[in-house]
Amino acid sequence: MQATRTASPANAEAAVEETARRLGALLRYLFLLDRGAQLRAMEESGLSLTHTKVLFALIAPGEGEGDGSSAGRELAEAVGISEATISRAVDGLAERGFVSRVEDPSDRRVRRVAITADGEQAIGRIVSARMEGLRHFSAGLSAAELRKLDSALEELFARDDLAALYAQTKEIDER
Repeated sequence: MQATRTASPANAEAAVEETARRLGALLRYLFLLDRGAQLRAMEESGLSLTHTKVLFALIAPGEGEGDGSSAGRELAEAVGISEATISRAVDGLAERGFVSRVEDPSDRRVRRVAITADGEQAIGRIVSARMEGLRHFSAGLSAAELRKLDSALEELFARDDLAALYAQTKEIDER
């Protein structure tokens, strides 16, 4: 059964809440659609959720220094975990060859972390698994649903932050 809006919510807060619930349900559906392919890709790469979040933070557009590296403190903030947890995660990623660590030239006490080619390949496998599920979902939409979704996405991806993520996702997916 499809839910439809029959009337606009009386206030903006209710509208935001309803939109958030709908997005939550859609994301949940999309997450389950591929029967865990994205999680399997993470597991097969030996990555925990924290490891994956760190790698995604390292490739996020506009993050880190011009050389693509980030200090541990910056990573911890970007991922939303403690510096101790980020240190353990980076240790695990470095052991697998997914990140490299170098001394910050301007502050020898700081170690900068950068994703390696192996780390980029691991992220590529995860993105590919996610994209396959999204392609399956998109192929199941009617022409009218696809047009409406594309129209809404076009509006959203006019935002600089989302446009940068789209361009990066497209680049990763096309590798």
